[in-house]
Amino acid sequence: MFFVRFWGVRGSIACPSPHHVRHGGNTSCVEVGVGDHRFILDAGTGIRGLGKEFAKADIRTTHLLLTHTHWDHIDGFPFFRPAYDRHRHLRVMAGHLKQQGGVHNVLSLQMGEPMFPVPLAAMKAIVEFVDFDAGDSFPLFPDVLVRTAPLNHPNGATGYRIEHAGKAVCFITDTEHVPGQTDTNITGLIEGADLVIYDSTYTEAEFDTHIGWGHSTWNEGVRLCRLANVKRMAMFHHEPDHDDAFMDALAAEAVAAWDQVMVAKEGLLIRID
Repeated sequence: MFFVRFWGVRGSIACPSPHHVRHGGNTSCVEVGVGDHRFILDAGTGIRGLGKEFAKADIRTTHLLLTHTHWDHIDGFPFFRPAYDRHRHLRVMAGHLKQQGGVHNVLSLQMGEPMFPVPLAAMKAIVEFVDFDAGDSFPLFPDVLVRTAPLNHPNGATGYRIEHAGKAVCFITDTEHVPGQTDTNITGLIEGADLVIYDSTYTEAEFDTHIGWGHSTWNEGVRLCRLANVKRMAMFHHEPDHDDAFMDALAAEAVAAWDQVMVAKEGLLIRID
């Protein structure tokens, strides 16, 4: 078994509304199932629903891999219920904070006064915090290898490649491309992957007015995926102002350019066969 399921697909800020139903309004959170293991990429508001699912399924041990710690990728963390259960085990990992006090320090500040009324210490699960350098590779489990690479994003971010049984899924969100240049950190990481989840925040028309904000376009994602012989791509980290009607039109445009593109939607499950 190897699958990904989307619990939050938005960037910047959650946007629950009648106009964001088909694609979803929660921020970045993706579940990965590999063999008997289930773990998490990012802790945006989507992790609240995932936590309820993990409690129902009695998942006792999990890993949370953070791309970075901007609010939209960690603002659901205090609402991840399994972390408050002393009978569970949570390991939090990040690759961009070694020189800045570490991920434990950042999450402590997020949940400290006057930012939040419940401190990190209230999380009674056996919580471990691990800092690595983006670019490192490590076994998450004996049959799961994680490779990483630094991404071009303000304050740093980490791209992930999850490998299992000859298959690979890549999570490349919060990265800004430079027009006319190929980001070899990304192409090296995604080469031959079965699925790449890619930061598609802006349209080509929007991109020029958001240079320096740290995001990309589906057009660049398709270019990189085709260059790196990727099998499928999922558009991710949708701009909050892109409502369902906008996203439907964007999906049709992207599929017309490459029929192996899809739009990530909350609840979408993709099996890696």
